[in-house]
Amino acid sequence: MSLHLNEEEASLVDTVRQFIDRDVKPTVREVEHANEYPEKWIEQMKQIGIFGLAVPEEYGGSPVSMPCYVQVTEQLARGWMSLAGAMGGHTVIAKLITMFGTEEQKQHYLPAMATGEIRATMALTEPGGGSDLQAMSMTALPDGDELVINGSKTWITNARRSQLIALLAKTDPGANPRHAGISIILVEHGSGLTVSRDLPKLGYKGVESCELLFDDYRISGSAILGGVPGKGFAQMMKGLETGRIQVAARSLGVATAAFEDSLAYSQQRETFGKPIWKHQSIGNYLANMATKLTAARQLTRFAAEKFDSGERCDMEAGMAKLFSSEIAMEIALDAVRIHGGYGYSTEFDVERYFRDAPLMIVGEGTNEIQRNVIANQLVSRGGF
Repeated sequence: MSLHLNEEEASLVDTVRQFIDRDVKPTVREVEHANEYPEKWIEQMKQIGIFGLAVPEEYGGSPVSMPCYVQVTEQLARGWMSLAGAMGGHTVIAKLITMFGTEEQKQHYLPAMATGEIRATMALTEPGGGSDLQAMSMTALPDGDELVINGSKTWITNARRSQLIALLAKTDPGANPRHAGISIILVEHGSGLTVSRDLPKLGYKGVESCELLFDDYRISGSAILGGVPGKGFAQMMKGLETGRIQVAARSLGVATAAFEDSLAYSQQRETFGKPIWKHQSIGNYLANMATKLTAARQLTRFAAEKFDSGERCDMEAGMAKLFSSEIAMEIALDAVRIHGGYGYSTEFDVERYFRDAPLMIVGEGTNEIQRNVIANQLVSRGGF
């Protein structure tokens, strides 16, 4: 997959691969089962420069192409999907500030985001809203030169450890159409903002997912991304192109790990006097897994290249996220089948892949939403 990268980008991907194989894989099972925050590995990711991959050079970053970013994300998720989650939202916010932020916002946030000193997350989902972002009840109402924010958000990754939160809220609740009254506000932890609880999860351990409560939280009106209210919905939809490509890449990482473990196990495990890969049923599983994974990689690379072209790619990003996440779930289940009883044991990594894979199906817009996006774009574009 590194054939399409320049020498510097290929070297970065190789560095991340070595980091995963050397430092993460030997102990990730114990860390994940203990639900420990991977502080040491996050620090190593900072040193590698992973948090600056979407920050322009003039602000201290080391920007890479989207295909390179996909491969870095895949390698992180191959080691532990939570590591890719720790940088996913951060990248989206870095791109949003780069594309839409005022110069003051760029100067204030991007240099520290590039080093990982400031880490960012986004707060979109509400307890009663789910995928219908325009139906949100969170408000950020003007009061003189300030905004007063009230409401709640849920399923916010890195909510405790991110210093910057890109909050989607209504600055004009009466706007028609509804999206015209929505803004992104760049908020930081302070009085009026409470991280109420960490949500218990099937997988995606180590990195916290929390509920946020805003109770008369006050912030300067200059915290609106780009300085102009009412632009937030369109801005976030552009940001979600990056987010959905990133989730597709996470899916590739989980699927790759499940396939690699299955291929190795099928050569070691013997039944009826021969390695189990020689049994046609197991061999067919492996062939199908490899074929699906290759197709998902190509579709994700296609979406990444479309993004870099500057063209609208919400349909392509949706396709990549939809297909790759469904394939990751299928491959994770097939890995359990190949491992037999050991696939159900917590002494093997396969059970973790099976717990982590469903997140990509429902995260960053459910796959049902992706199908809606794809269908709408097919009609509006007149096909492909």
